[in-house]
Amino acid sequence: MPRTIDITVPDQSGRLALITGGSDGVGLEIAARLARAGAEVILPVRNAAKGRAAADTIRERTPGAIVHERELDLSSLRSVAALADGLLADGRPLDVLINNAGIMTPPTRQVSADGVELQLATNHLGHFSLTNRLIPLLREARGRVVSQVSIAANQGAVNWDDLNWEKSYDAMAAYSSSKIAFGLFAMELNRRSEAEGWGILSALSHPGVTPTNLLAAQPGMGRPQDTREVRVIRVMSRLGILGTPQSAALPAVLAATSPDARGGRLYGPSRFRNLSGPPAEQPVYSRLTSEADARRIWDVSEQLLASAAE
Repeated sequence: MPRTIDITVPDQSGRLALITGGSDGVGLEIAARLARAGAEVILPVRNAAKGRAAADTIRERTPGAIVHERELDLSSLRSVAALADGLLADGRPLDVLINNAGIMTPPTRQVSADGVELQLATNHLGHFSLTNRLIPLLREARGRVVSQVSIAANQGAVNWDDLNWEKSYDAMAAYSSSKIAFGLFAMELNRRSEAEGWGILSALSHPGVTPTNLLAAQPGMGRPQDTREVRVIRVMSRLGILGTPQSAALPAVLAATSPDARGGRLYGPSRFRNLSGPPAEQPVYSRLTSEADARRIWDVSEQLLASAAE
């Protein structure tokens, strides 16, 4: 059995945290850990029933926890705008935004309602739009943005010549491309915050490898059964070689709450090739260090948003 891993989390009472992808897996564990530390949590989810179940789970673990369920489909820019507009209307400063949600390797190319390749739309563009819309609330709180990348952001490259994968489609290459784009955005957000005096700390986290629904059966995404990879991961997690959803949540929690966490840094598991174990700061992946690429992905993302709005 794997050992239980935890970290000391400063008191989060009075702080508001929004976690995307918080209805199950690592996202649920991030939300639960922040709630246990006293944070008020917003769970924006696509599936309302799963959102209610996740909120109930958090309240069962931490009686008295304050959890708000909101509707969000990250692949839909209209849905992103509706959530952001609601939060802006509420006017509550946002202390923590954890961009955690994602999808992985649909076997065939799919597009969002806005015509964007689904992994790029969900993993990057939806978060890009949401974060930028919420900057006024984050600035008011001098908040933190933690963007959950993946070890896949340490391989492959952004498919600059065919960002939307219209010429050909490779599921894993598209996943890596979307995660690198997402990581570059997070790095550029921190640079712009520092240059403009926004007071927002933007950091990266990655969960290592742990059994979640990313590679499990997703009939609606064209995957009728669990992949071989996720079955292997489950076994290795039970043996303590790879992480659990609880341990995999901790890098993001550390980046979001530690007084020692710094912007423009990467936090992830510290054992077994950085795939499991307690969280710690790690070297930023080489693919995420180019300032020119980061500015380019920001500009391209703004162009994609403008095109979708036409």
